[in-house]
Amino acid sequence: MTRRIFFLILTLSLLAAACEGGTPPEADSGSLYVDPGRGLGEISRLVYGSNYGPWVAVPGDMMPATEQAGITVVRWPGGSWGDRNDLQPYQIDQFMLFCEQIGAEPSISVRLMNGTPEAAAELVRYANVEKGYNIRFWSIGNEPTLFADFLHEPYDTEQFNQEWRAIAEAMLAVDPDIQLLGPELHQYAADPAATPKDSQGRDWMTEFLKANSDLVDIVSIHRYPFPLGTTGTPVTIEQLRQNTAEWDAIISSLRALIQEVTGREIPIAVTEINTHWSKTIGGEATPDSFYNAIWWADVLGRLINQDVYMVNHWLIVSTGAQGGWGIIDRGQVRPSYYVFMLYQQFGEQQVYADSGVENVSIYAAQREDGALTLMIINLADEAQAVRLEVRGGAPETAQVWRFDASHNAENLGDQAVDAEALELPGQSITLLMVP
Repeated sequence: MTRRIFFLILTLSLLAAACEGGTPPEADSGSLYVDPGRGLGEISRLVYGSNYGPWVAVPGDMMPATEQAGITVVRWPGGSWGDRNDLQPYQIDQFMLFCEQIGAEPSISVRLMNGTPEAAAELVRYANVEKGYNIRFWSIGNEPTLFADFLHEPYDTEQFNQEWRAIAEAMLAVDPDIQLLGPELHQYAADPAATPKDSQGRDWMTEFLKANSDLVDIVSIHRYPFPLGTTGTPVTIEQLRQNTAEWDAIISSLRALIQEVTGREIPIAVTEINTHWSKTIGGEATPDSFYNAIWWADVLGRLINQDVYMVNHWLIVSTGAQGGWGIIDRGQVRPSYYVFMLYQQFGEQQVYADSGVENVSIYAAQREDGALTLMIINLADEAQAVRLEVRGGAPETAQVWRFDASHNAENLGDQAVDAEALELPGQSITLLMVP
């Protein structure tokens, strides 16, 4: 069966299931719609993650801000560092202290390129047997799709799958309770023609799932949509605005492929994500920019809607020549930091929400205290007044949190809600908390 035919069958079956269970109502044009009674399941707390590594360090005076960010899981050592260096036990000890200080769960990547099963197994033994850290999440290597460039010699899916499996089996022999993430591919895309291929034209993800789906617990990918080439042309706000929708297609396509190849569902993780793969900084749409935060808030909401299990934003900290990725800079936080702050107030149980307004997204959840939370992102440059329809009755008042040009994720207190013309500033994130 070809993938095109498979996707057609999958789409038809999903439509049939929706009709059988009642098609969710869509928002009218120009309005936002929320149905608090239509629960969509628990939101994984691990979607609020980030990356860290021995080559970066949070400045001492920025540790309080880092602790307050609400990061729930840290992937370490992020990027290619772990495939170029051998992790040392004392570094794991330091990493665990860092995770404890900021209240995050650890996720460790062992060396694949020039690594060995014995070395990886020893790290698991040290961490989980000798030290009793009980680290749950482990991955093997970083972006093997690029190994051939680093090694200056052939490296294909067959070699990767064999090496990955040997290391995985050695790690599981030490601690069978660990959960393995993989294959950590770079630049995964929705279009099957654009997903990473090896020198023989074989699809990295497809071949990995065929060879190792019995051992992998969480399927992981990386994605940085910009820049589009190597010309150095600055990315624009409009490009970021148009990009957010691609994440729905990426996760849907990957989930369909997993089902096609393995015959079952496997949780998905996006373990590196930001707008740029380059160290660009100081532009209107670079990772350190104000609009990058608007982009990140919408993409994170879409990943939550797609039931992604783990998300690791790139990066906790970067200063100066390290690029603009980090939410922490030297002596200050960057705009995307405030997205983490806002989502700390978001609920734990997702509920149905839909937008009929161009360039406006809405995500809804219920908190443990019973409050309904509405995360509304206005991607447009201009302010918009939209109609808010909530099944069972729109709220008359709500606690309002706001991120825009004048507010950094600030609690504006209880305010009256004009459901017929809800005001959304241009380029803004508005969180409504309805008791």
